[in-house]
Amino acid sequence: MSMDRKIENKGKKWRRAAWITLASIAVLLVFYQIVYGDKSSRLNVDADKITIDVVREDAFLDFISVIGTVEPIQTIFLDATEGGRVEEIFRREGGMVEVGEPLARLSNTTLLLEISNHETNYARTVNDMRMFKVQLEGQNLTYRNQLLELELALRQHERRYRNNKILMEQNHISREDYEISKEQYDISRRRLDLYQESYEQDSLYRILQLDAMETSLNNMEENMKLVHQRLDAMKLTAPVYGELASLNLEIGQMINRGERLGRINILDSYKLRVEVDEHYISRVTQGLSGTFEFTGRNYDLVITRIYPEVSAGRFAVDMEFVDGVPDQLRIGQTFRIRLELGESRDAILVRRGGFYQSTGGQWVYVVDPSGSYAIRRNIRIGRQNPTFYEVLDGLEPGERVITSNYDNFGNIDRLILR
Repeated sequence: MSMDRKIENKGKKWRRAAWITLASIAVLLVFYQIVYGDKSSRLNVDADKITIDVVREDAFLDFISVIGTVEPIQTIFLDATEGGRVEEIFRREGGMVEVGEPLARLSNTTLLLEISNHETNYARTVNDMRMFKVQLEGQNLTYRNQLLELELALRQHERRYRNNKILMEQNHISREDYEISKEQYDISRRRLDLYQESYEQDSLYRILQLDAMETSLNNMEENMKLVHQRLDAMKLTAPVYGELASLNLEIGQMINRGERLGRINILDSYKLRVEVDEHYISRVTQGLSGTFEFTGRNYDLVITRIYPEVSAGRFAVDMEFVDGVPDQLRIGQTFRIRLELGESRDAILVRRGGFYQSTGGQWVYVVDPSGSYAIRRNIRIGRQNPTFYEVLDGLEPGERVITSNYDNFGNIDRLILR
């Protein structure tokens, strides 16, 4: 009896080996990808929705673009040195005024009463001084009359004393009479000396009194001048020739001392008030130059004053014209000024774009030469002007970078460009 032999299917065996080989290759590929593969995050981006610029090496023009507002070269403010009620207004803003031209008149009854009191006190002091001088003259006459009487008595007593001395020596009078005459003479002489000393002291005291009264009177005269100056201040006049830019007054309005009433613009020349970002505060100094274009011509400016206060992230500078002021210039006009911050020099440049706001200038996406993707790369940026950033490190001329905004890319390492 013969037995049947089972014949193997060689095709099935081959297919099994092929599947095992493919599975092994797939496992190896997955293992290689896990160990050695690119783990960077990726994002597909439409190339037509981004901006790509070429890094270049060129002269970096160190300037910024700022806005300047035309102002008068000098402004004189009108402040109330005295308070009061507005009675009359002689001029309104908008016209030219001459030096000393009346602008308005105020009234102040309290000040008028104060002036009246000063005048009364001054008149009283003048009258008292006159009376004192008359009194001094009378006292002086009395003193002189008494002095004459004492001098006459002294001469008489001296004469009697000398005569009695001779008579006593000749034994014609007693010694008692001689002693009496001598005592009278000595007393008269001492009385005259005391009176003269008293007269000198009284004279010195009267002189001091008179000087004090004259000093007081002079002080009152100076106070009177000041008071009348305050009264003159009730008439508001133009201190300089110029344009009355504003006058904030109405009839019947009550004005307080120190209140600002208006201003006068001196139109001999003009300046531009420029607002600069505080980022440049350490680089902006007096003497820096700038230019702007007006009516087809460039005009040069120079910084003459820097205001140190920073407000809302900006500080102000004044710029004055170097050679001539443009015609038809008007206060309040604005111009875009190119403000030079330093000398130009060669540098690696990348065009300004929205990427700076997204990265702070610390990194960019650099496009691969193939143009199929862009990789994130750290860079270092230095100076900047309205057109370019100066690249200090991280980029080479000829490379291409994405300069548009990165806000939609998140923290992706690689962008796949489609």
